[in-house]
Amino acid sequence: MLPLTTQLTANPKPKPQDENKLGFGTLFTDHMFMCNYTAGHGWHDARIEPYAPFQIDPACVVLHYSQTIFEGLKCYRRADGELQLFRVRDNFARMNRSALRMGMPELDIETFIAGLIELLKVERGWVPHQDGTSLYIRPTLIATDNKLGVHTSATYLFYIILSPVGAYYKNGLAPNDIYVEDKYVRAVRGGIGETKAGANYAASLLAGMYAEEKGYAQVLWLDGVQQRYIEEVGAMNIMFVYDNKKIVTPRLNGSILPGITRDSVLQIAPHFGLEVLEDRLDIYEIMRDIANGHITESFGTGTAAVISPVKAFAFRGEIYPVGDGGIGPVAQQLYDTLTGIQYGRQPDPLDWITRI
Repeated sequence: MLPLTTQLTANPKPKPQDENKLGFGTLFTDHMFMCNYTAGHGWHDARIEPYAPFQIDPACVVLHYSQTIFEGLKCYRRADGELQLFRVRDNFARMNRSALRMGMPELDIETFIAGLIELLKVERGWVPHQDGTSLYIRPTLIATDNKLGVHTSATYLFYIILSPVGAYYKNGLAPNDIYVEDKYVRAVRGGIGETKAGANYAASLLAGMYAEEKGYAQVLWLDGVQQRYIEEVGAMNIMFVYDNKKIVTPRLNGSILPGITRDSVLQIAPHFGLEVLEDRLDIYEIMRDIANGHITESFGTGTAAVISPVKAFAFRGEIYPVGDGGIGPVAQQLYDTLTGIQYGRQPDPLDWITRI
């Protein structure tokens, strides 16, 4: 593990006075963790320093060839005031898989987790206190060579920034309407759909913009070959509940992000007697089962929103309301359980929590 140096800011920013007004990802703390990589030398110069803009060369390869990946996780404040992380090693392991697919160096996981924990100790006063708030953590890796040409970089910068956040959606757990995209595609097997790469998300922005203009919260993506099989929502994995007793979700196929919250649901749901199934899901069959009432709930899963119920799907000019349009009992139980573990209100039966 690399040695870590710390430089504290001489000009700390004022912290939010009203945690009810916290948005998502617009306010950042006083410090960040950084570490550099050079081919032939490896990772070096692990440090915590004041949050500040980067100076970047116009020829920097990350600007031209999008060699960048990131992760998203949260730090939670318990009722006793102590801090904790949820499945932090799983996030860094997934980031390593993204790095390998993008031709980037593997992370020094022990150094980076230790650096994150030290950063959180420095910034513990930024972790909000109000229920439902948290400190969002964004680890990022970018290529930093300054030359043109389509090839992997020889130098990289890893950094972590922190942001106090409220609910990802303005309406919190209230159900959202989802637009099923059947014109554009986001990813194909063999591509980068299973990575948290910047380019992966860039491919979804146009369709997401059109969906928002039509009044929908998110886009549901179909497969990139037949545009028939369900993959994921723009910022979440997607799940369907049959007859209040079975959860069905698209199986991972190389073009779907392996979500940490998705996996948490699949592991925790059987504890409540719920059956779970990963399968190839035909959009026409799913809409049929919504229409005939066999699908009683649908919800997205992701770090930002945890569980996000779906009110209705819009597909090829038709609206398919899900259940009674409210928050179903399965989504509510999963939300209460996962957030209970994350905030320390419930036991951690699967050893997911790291205390700070």
